[in-house]
Amino acid sequence: MQKILHKANSRGSADYGWLKTSYTFSFANYYDPARTRFGTLRVLNDDYVAGGQGFDMHPHDNMEIITIVHEGELEHKDSMGNQFRIRRNDVQIMSAGTGIFHSETNPLPDQAVRLLQIWVYPDKKNITPRYDQKTYDPEKRINQWQRIVSPNEAEAVFINQSAYFSLITLEKGHGADYQLKNPEHGVYLFLLEGSLQWEDMIMERRDGLGISGITDLHLTAPERSELLLMEIPM
Repeated sequence: MQKILHKANSRGSADYGWLKTSYTFSFANYYDPARTRFGTLRVLNDDYVAGGQGFDMHPHDNMEIITIVHEGELEHKDSMGNQFRIRRNDVQIMSAGTGIFHSETNPLPDQAVRLLQIWVYPDKKNITPRYDQKTYDPEKRINQWQRIVSPNEAEAVFINQSAYFSLITLEKGHGADYQLKNPEHGVYLFLLEGSLQWEDMIMERRDGLGISGITDLHLTAPERSELLLMEIPM
């Protein structure tokens, strides 16, 4: 078994005024050779975008890009003609494939948007670009796993990779067991709120924990906690 704990305050960061962001893995001007990826998980950015601001049209290719909004709204536009707003409890995925341009802006002038942007390497290159977005009921992840990203489950947004993302909200004193889909995969845990214990390790808000070489894990919550679990090929 291998494990690595990324404390929230060890992440890279940038402050552009309109954008405040923390980088779990090397990105933009932040580079740490020990933190370039975890398996096929390449990017985990924790972004704060001021009202009325955002990312202008820019290109991507051959990457699966997942966006999860926690507060506020984000407006997506792309070269395929898609234009959607992403709100709390929405999960969006864009398969960049052969190439796509998109913009992401905060349409609300007086409210910031908080979001995670996650990049995963696809299992095949140069596919036709695609877009998917779904809304999830937060009540259905209290003390149970709610699948939000999957290559083969209808309730989840589709990803071109053998990757499975799940959300859970654990009430104080509750625990959760997770069985990996594939024992050759790893899991990366990102704690959105609260605190969690796995074996002898304690995770706090915005910490990340990568684990490989296991088939299952058991988590306990000393307080009400929200967690994103990403099972990914290594």
